Amino acid sequence: MINITLPDSSIKSFDEYPTGMDVALSISEGFARNCVAMEIDGKLLDLNTKIESDSSLRLITTKDGDAVEILRHSAAHVMAEAVQNLYDGALLTIGPVVEDGFYYDIDMKPVSEDQFPAIEAEMNKIIKAKKPFERKVVSKAEALEMFNDNKYKKELIEALEDQEISLYQQGGFVDLCRGPHIPHTGMIKGVKLMKTSGAYWRADQSREQLQRLYGTAFFDKKELKEYLHLIEEAKKRDHRKVGTRLGLFSFHQEAPGMPFFHAKGMEMWNVLLEYWRHEHKAAGYVETKTPVMLNRKLWEQSGHWENYRENMYTSVVDDEEYAIKPMNCPGGMLLYKTGSYSYRDLPLRAGEIGLVHRHEFSGALSGLFRVRAFHQDDAHIFMTPDQIESEILGVLRLVERIYSRFGLGFHLELSTRPEKSIGTDAQWEEATNGLKSALDTYGKEYLINEGDGAFYGPKIDIHIKDALGRTWQCGTVQLDMALPERFDLTYKGADNEKHRPIMIHRVIYGSIERFFGILVEHFAGKFPLWLAPVQVVILPINDELAPHAATVSARLSEHGIRCEVDNRTESLKKKIRDAQINYTPLILTVGEKERDSDTLSVRTLDGNVTMGLSIDAFLDKVLKNIRSRTLEGISFEK
Repeated sequence: MINITLPDSSIKSFDEYPTGMDVALSISEGFARNCVAMEIDGKLLDLNTKIESDSSLRLITTKDGDAVEILRHSAAHVMAEAVQNLYDGALLTIGPVVEDGFYYDIDMKPVSEDQFPAIEAEMNKIIKAKKPFERKVVSKAEALEMFNDNKYKKELIEALEDQEISLYQQGGFVDLCRGPHIPHTGMIKGVKLMKTSGAYWRADQSREQLQRLYGTAFFDKKELKEYLHLIEEAKKRDHRKVGTRLGLFSFHQEAPGMPFFHAKGMEMWNVLLEYWRHEHKAAGYVETKTPVMLNRKLWEQSGHWENYRENMYTSVVDDEEYAIKPMNCPGGMLLYKTGSYSYRDLPLRAGEIGLVHRHEFSGALSGLFRVRAFHQDDAHIFMTPDQIESEILGVLRLVERIYSRFGLGFHLELSTRPEKSIGTDAQWEEATNGLKSALDTYGKEYLINEGDGAFYGPKIDIHIKDALGRTWQCGTVQLDMALPERFDLTYKGADNEKHRPIMIHRVIYGSIERFFGILVEHFAGKFPLWLAPVQVVILPINDELAPHAATVSARLSEHGIRCEVDNRTESLKKKIRDAQINYTPLILTVGEKERDSDTLSVRTLDGNVTMGLSIDAFLDKVLKNIRSRTLEGISFEK
C-alpha cells in the first residue's frame, strides 16, 4: 500500500506504485488534464514517474508559476526537433529557459526572421501530434554512441561525472535533458519565435559561432496574444526612441555607455532630484557629497580592490594609483569617521546623489538601463542595534511615498544569510529578525529568498511594477556588518564604552539614469504636469501676436512654470499637432481676442478646450496641480 499525502493533508492510497498522473486522475479527469508535473520532497518530476514509497506530493497545474517554465523547456525541445526536420546538418547544443521564454543554440546556417513562419508551422505539426515526452536513462557510453555525430553533445556528455545520462524522447526525436517535461507536446497551445542572434559555443569567442533562436510559449493562445501585444506596446514606449524624439538625452561614440542629458532632459532630472531632496529632508536625512576618485588604499580597505577591481576605472596621479568610484559607500565611511558620536546622536541618516562609474561590456549596454556612468541615490544610516526595526520601517514608508508619486506599485523580497558570510550567528539573527519585524509591522506581503543575502548582511529588495505590468528591481535596503568593521566605525554607548554601529545601505531610485528610462516607458513620454520637461507651450496665431505670447510666457515663468513659445511660421493646426506629438500637457492658443481680453484659450493633451480663461484662474489651477505632484490632469471647465 502506497500512501500519498496531498497539500491539503488528504491522503490517497494505492495498491501498486502510482504515477503522478494516477494520483491526478484519482482526484478527477478534469483536474488531471491541467496537470503538468509533480513535486516530491522539493524535486520536480514528470507525471509518469512511478512513486515507490509513501510521499508528500504537490501536483503542478497550468496555474502554478513553476508550470510555465516546464512548458517552455518542453517548447525548446519542440523547436529543436522542428529545426532538425527542416535544416539538414543542423547540430543542436543547449536550449535553456530564460525570462519570458527560451532559446536554443544551434550550429547551422544563419536564420532570418523571414524563416520563422516555416519553423513555427513545423512546430505546430509536432504540437498537434501530441507526442508524449518520455524520459530514458542510458549509460555514458550509450549516450556517446547515440550522439556520435554531434560534437557539442559529446562534449557535454564527456564533461558529466554521472555514469548514467538522462534523455528525453518525443516521437523519433531524442535530446539530452534532466527534465521534467509536460506530459505531451499538445499542452503547448501558443508558441512564437521572437528573434535570432549569434552566440559562441560555451560563450567563448575562440569557439564556433552558433545561431541562437529565441521563442516563447503559453498554455493559452489568449495569453500569447496578450504577451505579443505587450511586446508591441513596449516597443512603442522604448525609452531610447521616445527620449530621442522628445530631446531628453542621447548617446555618443565618444563616450560609450555614458548618457548626455539635453536641456529638456535636465529639466526633468532636476525635478526628480528636487522631489528626492524634499522627501529626504522631511524624513530627517542630511545630504552629503564625496569625491569621484579616491586612492587605491581606500579601495583595498573597503575590499573593492580585491573583489571588484575588474569593474573599476583606474588612473595614476603623482605615482599613486586611484580608482573612479563604482559606489559611494567607502567615501561615506570616511565622512562618518570625521565625527565623534554618542548613542544619542544616532540614527544618522546621510544621503548622496553620487556619480559612479562601472565598466560594463559593450554588448551589455542598453540605453539608460545599462550604462557605465550613472548616479545613485545612496543613503547610509548609522544606528544602534535596537534601532534596526524602526529605521527599516522608516525606509519602507519613504519608499512607498516616493514610488506612489509616479503611480508605481511594488513588492518586497527579503534575502537571508548566504553560505559564505561574515559576522556571528547572533549578529545575523539580530539583523534578520530586525528586517522581518519591520516587514511584519509594515504589513505588506513579502517573499523570502533563503540564502540570497549579501555576504555582509541580509537585505530587502524592492521590485517596482510599471504601467505594462513589468517589474524592475530598483530599490534595495541592505544591513551591513562589514564596512563598519573594516573602517573601525564606533559610537559611545550608554555604558560609556565604544560600540560598533549597524549600517544600512539603501537606494530608492537606484540608478537615477535607469529610473529615468523606466519613467519614460512607464508614462510612454506623457508625463504628469509636475514632471513634464515642458509644461506649457504657447502658440501665437500670427507673427503680430508673438510679443504678447512672449509676455504671457514671462508671466508663467515667474511662477516657475516651464513653458515655450512656438513662433514658427507654420499653421496653427500643425503647431497644435506637433505639441500633441511632443506630449506637452497644456497648449495655449493666443489670438487677438485673448490679447485684448487678457485671457487664454487652453487645450489639454486629451483634446479638451477651454476659452476665455483668465491668466490668474489658469495659474491658480496649474500651480495647485504642480505643488500636489498629482498624476491627475486638470479640468479648466468654469
